[in-house]
Amino acid sequence: MPDTEFAEELLQIEEADAWFEYLESTRGQGPGRYHELEPWAWARLMQRLRAVRARRARLRPAAA
Repeated sequence: MPDTEFAEELLQIEEADAWFEYLESTRGQGPGRYHELEPWAWARLMQRLRAVRARRARLRPAAA
């Protein structure tokens, strides 16, 4: 069980890192640059969150 808890904690850190990456890439951009960059940043965030969810789903059956 401790391995599962450790893996879950790592996934939470990965998820937080994805959000921080999104924030960092969009923060402080001018209006024109923001509109160019935001769709890429959002797509990258969603890609990383999907990967975290997939790993979390594989982890749950192992814990049961």
